[in-house]
Amino acid sequence: MEETQPPEHRGRTRLVVPSRSDVLLRNFTEAIGGPLGARAAPGIVSPGIFTVERVLILLTVLAALAGILVKGYCRVNGWESPTQFYATCYSDFPELFRNRGLAEGTVPILGAGSQFEYPVLIALIAGVTAWLVPGTGISEPRVLAYFDINVALLAAVTVVTVLATARMSSRRPWDAAMVALAPGIVLAGTINWDLWAVALLALGMYFFSRERLVLAGVFIGLGAATKLYPLLVIGAILLLAIRTGRFRPLLVTAGAAAASWLAVNLPFAAANPAGWAYFFQFSLDRDAGYSSPWFAYNLVANRLQWTELSPAAVDLLSPGLFLLSCVAIAAVALTAGRRPRLAQLAFLIVAAFVLTGKVYSPQFVVWLIPLLALARPRWRDFLIWQGIEGLHWAAVWMYLGQVTSAGSSQHNLDMPYYVLAVAAHMAAVGYLMLRVTWDIYNPDYDPIRRHHLDDPQSGPFAGAPDWLRLNLRGRSNSVLPWKAGSNA
Repeated sequence: MEETQPPEHRGRTRLVVPSRSDVLLRNFTEAIGGPLGARAAPGIVSPGIFTVERVLILLTVLAALAGILVKGYCRVNGWESPTQFYATCYSDFPELFRNRGLAEGTVPILGAGSQFEYPVLIALIAGVTAWLVPGTGISEPRVLAYFDINVALLAAVTVVTVLATARMSSRRPWDAAMVALAPGIVLAGTINWDLWAVALLALGMYFFSRERLVLAGVFIGLGAATKLYPLLVIGAILLLAIRTGRFRPLLVTAGAAAASWLAVNLPFAAANPAGWAYFFQFSLDRDAGYSSPWFAYNLVANRLQWTELSPAAVDLLSPGLFLLSCVAIAAVALTAGRRPRLAQLAFLIVAAFVLTGKVYSPQFVVWLIPLLALARPRWRDFLIWQGIEGLHWAAVWMYLGQVTSAGSSQHNLDMPYYVLAVAAHMAAVGYLMLRVTWDIYNPDYDPIRRHHLDDPQSGPFAGAPDWLRLNLRGRSNSVLPWKAGSNA
């Protein structure tokens, strides 16, 4: 018999509840009475003041407070080496405030002789937040104020990220709790301004899911003006455009992204061409950085007296392997029996960029958290990955305390253990990529499609039949109706 709803409940969508759909969370609910009952109707019956979004905001605020506690030692005692490494409270904000002219009111890039190794939107954020710090000169109270102002703004943009993720998830808004409570954001979210780029990309993907393509492109372009990685999502849109034959969404979104990126960058480039170009030159010229596979290999090679990778070799291998990874992802996108979801492709591309890059800073983990929450919202895999990233986060500081500050030996981490932490981080991300790829080829394992959803983030591609699908078995490129990207 078909279930009927009271008139006041009609038109509402039943939500997927984690305690029902996720085995790990179901086991953790025993202490509070077990999973939600089968007759409960979340999303249909009003929860009162405790709506999903309000609970998510509360969880995000609590996680932000935990992130401040992690930095507690440095907030009280100051950011000085090597103690800031051993207390695991290092942040770029105090360092840049002291040494990039921010304390004197210099706007990065625009100031005469300013050299700032970040994109222009971060330069603008860094300069504006420095103006908000009361007083003049470099002093510990001003350094602390600068840190606190930026951390407060990062908490606000994290709330934006969480809400955008929840609203992109259709019947699964609780998946955004992964972002709200992510240990990676608690530990590494206040190291640098990366969460600004994460929020801008989340807004771009949200507007894309609502088929507001110009706004989607604008926010993706602004995200790229903060950190370059949001541009990689255009690659995921390109693959879906090829698969469906719908190229207008790609052209409109990419065009709007380019326009917004230029609108932000051109004033800086015109005012100070050398200062504007410094970020790009710095990125090209830098050697293999901490926690990259290239840096880890050179450490091992030095210890075992092997041949180390030269900077020129790294400059060739890093983009070369990323390009090969993109070719492999494109092959997955065009050969899978059912059209991959946008978040799955975006996660694979960004994760490949992370694994092959010349540097892996601990805060880069925040790039992947919202994408994984959309691509594969399974708490067991998520928490295992976050635990490994937490070990890597701690290993970085113990290692840096040794190599940059000649700290006490009892606090240091020897090179082999640091390399193992890097390898574990890479293995964990690689495992998630394999799981997402498995879900693409076997949609029955996809947590999203198991709940009769096609692709909540695909926007103009939703329900599109296949235009091009490569069949490796040499048969016809046509697909069965249920595999044509329908919403069934």
